[in-house]
Amino acid sequence: QVQLVESGGGLVQAGGSLRLSCAASGRTFSSYGMGWFRQTPGKERMFVAAISGNGARTYYSDSVKGRFTISRDNAKNTVYLQMNSLKPEDTAVYYCAAAYLRTGIQSNVYLDWGQGTQVTVSS
Repeated sequence: QVQLVESGGGLVQAGGSLRLSCAASGRTFSSYGMGWFRQTPGKERMFVAAISGNGARTYYSDSVKGRFTISRDNAKNTVYLQMNSLKPEDTAVYYCAAAYLRTGIQSNVYLDWGQGTQVTVSS
């Protein structure tokens, strides 16, 4: 099990950028595939991006491809989501998640979740 704490959310104008961070506890961070998901009120949690344990493989939803970049620093036990060219429709609570020895785009792959950080993009 790993504990996850997101940070970096906030209010930004359309076209702006934000970088989310997710700090993980534990000494085996590189064994975890990491994902970012987002959720708006009344809707299901949606996949945004994922990265394998060693960072060699990344995955993106079509809605963010080319605008968002997921990365990780295993020495710092941290995964990042760089979000550029933000749009109002990116407004959501963003969650990071960890999956031991797995990486995927389905939320049920991930057993450990952070508390979420709010991202609001104004038009």
